[in-house]
Amino acid sequence: MPVVANGIPEILALAGRDLGRSSWREVTQELIDAYAEVSGDHQWIHTDPVRAAEGPFGRTIAHGYMTLSWGIPMVAELLQVTGVGMALNYGVNKVRFPAPVPVGSRVRLHAVIAAVEEVGRGGVQVTRNFTFEIEGSAKPACVAESLTRYYP
Repeated sequence: MPVVANGIPEILALAGRDLGRSSWREVTQELIDAYAEVSGDHQWIHTDPVRAAEGPFGRTIAHGYMTLSWGIPMVAELLQVTGVGMALNYGVNKVRFPAPVPVGSRVRLHAVIAAVEEVGRGGVQVTRNFTFEIEGSAKPACVAESLTRYYP
């Protein structure tokens, strides 16, 4: 069950809250190829299974930014905000990709509300620590601070 915050006062109360983990998402070659198509990043380590089999990872790997982009739908499983007029993705801080995500693996998001601070026009900025876990791996696929602003 997702955490539900209704309005700015309840969002402010989320500071320090561990939102838990999303469901697993499988990394398929079809998803990697679709991301390559939209992003224009067709590097062989992502899109050429034959060449990638001989490469450093033994198979294709997901684009780092593809994994990061999953933060939006995955965090939506963990947090639902109601009672606001507008939500804006404000940016991402300190993005790192510590481990490759091989095709066929599964990834999930662990999210923590690191901070909530008031911003202009009666809004708040929520800083969420995102850790994208790879099933069976000690190292995460991606770690980042995601910033979202909510306005009444």
